[in-house]
Amino acid sequence: MDERSQRGLCGVVLAGGWGTRLLPLTTSTNKHLMPVYDEPMICKSVATLARMGITEIMVVLGGYSGNSFFALLGDGHRYGLDIRYAYQEQAGGIAEALRLTEGFVGDRCVAVILGDNVFEKSMKVHSDAFLKDTKNECYLFLKPVNDPSSFGIAWIDSDGRIVNMEEKPQASDSNLAITGLYLYTPRVYEMIDEILETTGYSSRGELEITDINRLFMEKNLAKGCYFDCHWADCGTIDALLETSVLMRDWNLGPWLPPLRD
Repeated sequence: MDERSQRGLCGVVLAGGWGTRLLPLTTSTNKHLMPVYDEPMICKSVATLARMGITEIMVVLGGYSGNSFFALLGDGHRYGLDIRYAYQEQAGGIAEALRLTEGFVGDRCVAVILGDNVFEKSMKVHSDAFLKDTKNECYLFLKPVNDPSSFGIAWIDSDGRIVNMEEKPQASDSNLAITGLYLYTPRVYEMIDEILETTGYSSRGELEITDINRLFMEKNLAKGCYFDCHWADCGTIDALLETSVLMRDWNLGPWLPPLRD
């Protein structure tokens, strides 16, 4: 068994932020607790990790809804999971939130998902491939979109390697959106430190995950993964409604049903 497979894969759900795109719904609650049809949004992202076979998960919280997350998920035992928590004291970006999980991840590989992203099907085939991959240390999940100017966009070569990426390009010959699911080796924490020492925080005061992913790309370590299922960033009211309707039509039931009380 190769080294990555031996170390295994853990998961991180990033559930901070203030949900400004969902105001006034998020005036008094964290957006990741908003319902996506039959269960809170964060249950969908936790289930995405669980369907990869991941059982150890850290949820990074922010804002003032910590007790609500604890009441909902607890330590994860009801779902057959081991769930732990970290707290991001202020909005400092996705990469800053991920940096808080370094002690939890250790020398394992990590699947990171934004708590407002919903994937219809299991991504286990990709996570299994990642654990066997001896070349790439970053997998980014790509989905064609109609409006590239609203997303981070990637360009790939014939081998699937990511060769360029740009945040919300106004004119683009690629429509491959970089979704909110990432697979990394533990080297990601070295990349975060490198960005801190060089680029630092962006003009909007955040440690940008795009800078981390670009660094992997520049070192020829980033691969793009296509997937054939519905994906949604439920951070807007329209997307929240559309995905809730799809969940009803799929009639799959809750994605994270408790195994026991």
